[in-house]
Amino acid sequence: MQIKVETSTATASIRGQAKTTSDQTRGQTCPLADSPWWKGAAIYQVYPRSFFDSNGDGIGDLPGITRNLDHIASLGVDGVWLSPFFTSPMNDYGYDVADYCDVDPIFGTLSDFDDLLARAHGLGLKVIIDQVYSHTSDAHTWFQTSRQSRDNPQADWYVWADAKADGSPPSNWQSVFGGAAWTWDSRRGQYYLHNFLTSQPDLNLHNPEVQDALLAVARFWLDRGVDGFRLDAINFAMHDPALTDNPPADLRGRQPTRPFDFQEHRHNQSHADIPSFLERVRGVMDQYDAIFSVAEIGGPEPLGEMKAFTADDRHLHSAYSFDFLYAEELCPKAAKNSLLAWHDRAGEGWPSWAFSNHDAPRAVSRWAAPEHRAAAAACYALFLCALRGNIFIYQGEELGLPQAHVAFEDLKDPEAIKNWPLTLGRDGARTPMVWQADASDAAFGFSSGIPWLPVDPAHGPLAVDAQAADPQSIMNHVRQMLAFRRTSAPLRLGDIHFIDLGHDDLVGFTRHYAGDHLTCLFNLGSKPQPLVLAETLDGTAVLSTGFGTNPGACPKILPDYGGIILC
Repeated sequence: MQIKVETSTATASIRGQAKTTSDQTRGQTCPLADSPWWKGAAIYQVYPRSFFDSNGDGIGDLPGITRNLDHIASLGVDGVWLSPFFTSPMNDYGYDVADYCDVDPIFGTLSDFDDLLARAHGLGLKVIIDQVYSHTSDAHTWFQTSRQSRDNPQADWYVWADAKADGSPPSNWQSVFGGAAWTWDSRRGQYYLHNFLTSQPDLNLHNPEVQDALLAVARFWLDRGVDGFRLDAINFAMHDPALTDNPPADLRGRQPTRPFDFQEHRHNQSHADIPSFLERVRGVMDQYDAIFSVAEIGGPEPLGEMKAFTADDRHLHSAYSFDFLYAEELCPKAAKNSLLAWHDRAGEGWPSWAFSNHDAPRAVSRWAAPEHRAAAAACYALFLCALRGNIFIYQGEELGLPQAHVAFEDLKDPEAIKNWPLTLGRDGARTPMVWQADASDAAFGFSSGIPWLPVDPAHGPLAVDAQAADPQSIMNHVRQMLAFRRTSAPLRLGDIHFIDLGHDDLVGFTRHYAGDHLTCLFNLGSKPQPLVLAETLDGTAVLSTGFGTNPGACPKILPDYGGIILC
């Protein structure tokens, strides 16, 4: 069973081994067949604006996604997560929703969505979509009605409050995007709350009618056939009704770039009633088959909320935080602490992990120097595939795309513009996918027009067509890794136990399930390191990266950005 990522024959070997393992497993306990589809799943995130433009307007769209679902399916993932495509003024590029139950014309139509869903299901891909329950656009009819008076039917659907005696805002709460989280509205003669942009007023989820309206939105999409939801910024969904001021944050060792960073966010988010609302969400989802839900939870100490939001079978199925997304290095000790926080105890939820997404600078640029990025991208992919929990792969991550350079005059992200040049912002992770390395224009196959964000020329050589033709490419490495994970009960369902490897850059663990086990060893640093082990590790390599030739068995030295999985 000598299988390695580096050879052109690896794909067939890995798939053959995965099938044998799967057949043997079915003959015993059928763990994968009997588990929910989402448990241990790999899910590919699509940022619709930047995936593929089918009509030449420079903006990616739903038909463009449908046209390229074959690429996603070829990676071996279980499903697709679509970032917002709903009707929106696009002040926050879709996360300011003006109509939860329609498609913005720049992305297509509801019929286009139905076509996408049917094609994905035909390829065996599940489809989950974003739900933004903490706020809407100020263009939403709910807000337009709410702001008209203090006594209309939707007057209490948003968070309104009177000014203090001196006319100042009701509390000291700060917006994520800079400045006070309150804006005065002369129609009502009150302030409204917005944890993000001023054009993103916060819904009042303490109001049961608002909850009912959001649950109706969920039913709309579930009735259409979606397979689940990713709940955006869900810990911002409820506030302290007393509007208590937030205390100052301990800034020792930190350089804040926003007023938001100066506070501990005890009162504008993370209210104790959020899990009760999520019980209602889960109640709706349980009326449908095989639905998956995952919460995005930000903040400096997200673990408590992650567990509260996913506890037992009455809340969401999974949650992920920014443990890896905002980390400036991939630190083995920090990674170990994040993973060990989930114990597989009765009533405990199931974690999800992402290294990159549309909100964070690409991981390979945060964690590796330019000269090491190709090797590091393959190592990070294997490490992600070995983790206990669900894994999310952001579009372009399978290509090893680094963070794109976007000139100030080309920036679109309001956060990046406001904080420039102190933060990288989000645009560098949102530039269009590169499909054709030899494209005659600057769009590299993304569009026949001018892309909404410029494509970094450095991305061109990493395009899909170039990597498809190269058996040594990062994309083909990722395919092989995901093919093995997809039918590996230890990787998808097993527990995790860490091994002391004797160096700060090294991390090792075993994955166990029903008598089967794998040993996973990684060097996340830029220098080769010897393995210092308390006992000899037996096993044969089933996946490896960074070695150049098949190590066969447990090596004595892990190369820089080297990883190996032994069985």
